[in-house]
Amino acid sequence: MAKKKQKPSVKKQKDEKLSLGDLLNDDIVSKLKNTQQQLKEEAQKKQEEELERQREERRQREKNKSFEELFNESNLKWSDYK
Repeated sequence: MAKKKQKPSVKKQKDEKLSLGDLLNDDIVSKLKNTQQQLKEEAQKKQEEELERQREERRQREKNKSFEELFNESNLKWSDYK
């Protein structure tokens, strides 16, 4: 004989449709979203500070190059001016 298929209960359907946001208080959800936004802003600020620090280091290295380093980087050839 054929087995009867059980219909899913109404309670299971309601549980499946609920999301985590529905289960948490609105206050908690708003606090979590604020915290997430703050963390994103902090990460972006750190990244910008790191880029600024790298730019400053490059500028200082360029400023403090010796004559030999500058000479080796130049494309001029003494034989062209002979």
